[in-house]
Amino acid sequence: MRKSVLTFLLLVFVPIGLSAARYYWLGDGRGNWQTADRSSAGLLPPASSHPDALIRVYAARTVRWRSIFAVHTWIVVKEKGATSYSRYDYTAWGEPIRSNGFAPDGRWFGALPETVVAVDGPQAELFIPRIRSVIETYKFRAYGDYSAWPGPNSNTFVQAALNAVPELGAVLPPTAIGKDYPYSGQWIGLTASRTGFYASLSGYLGLTLGWVEGLEINFFGAVLGFDIRRPAVKLPGIGRLGVAIGL
Repeated sequence: MRKSVLTFLLLVFVPIGLSAARYYWLGDGRGNWQTADRSSAGLLPPASSHPDALIRVYAARTVRWRSIFAVHTWIVVKEKGATSYSRYDYTAWGEPIRSNGFAPDGRWFGALPETVVAVDGPQAELFIPRIRSVIETYKFRAYGDYSAWPGPNSNTFVQAALNAVPELGAVLPPTAIGKDYPYSGQWIGLTASRTGFYASLSGYLGLTLGWVEGLEINFFGAVLGFDIRRPAVKLPGIGRLGVAIGL
């Protein structure tokens, strides 16, 4: 039993230590966060040249030392025929739900985003109303509701939207701290994909097991696990090692 506990703790803290060492020895190359690049990363075509409906979820490392542990995620949608994108972030400053505060596919204070979800065409047309409904009715929308740890934060917000569209089969990165916060108030329930179950103790401790989500153990925000469907290991601080998560 003692060896099992020690092994588990090593699997949690060694990856975090490696991520911290990388940050303190090599830096993140972004310079001052206040003047860091927030321009488009070139992941999206001009909206006017892409008539189809579109859904994207992006993730990028957070700012300064918090990048050791976590990513920030956001949602981009565009209805069919629309000539502009709508980007939604949940942030710690100002009104929590921020609409079009940044370029849709912009660098997050210098960090390049990765694509977590990409859906176009009729499927996107079908799913966008459900996503917008979550955004419009999200209960943690008042000043002061944002909590970086264990949530509700940006990743809690995006996970809530993804939960409304189980057909996406979308899974946020293990470094999306806050995704396991039980924003619905339910500590036990079905996973976002409806292919398994989760149990969460206010986001501090938790277990997720599902065909789409794989196995994830949440230990005070640090997520450790593996994915069989798309073979990969999930490590705190480092993220997913294996087949990419993007759809």
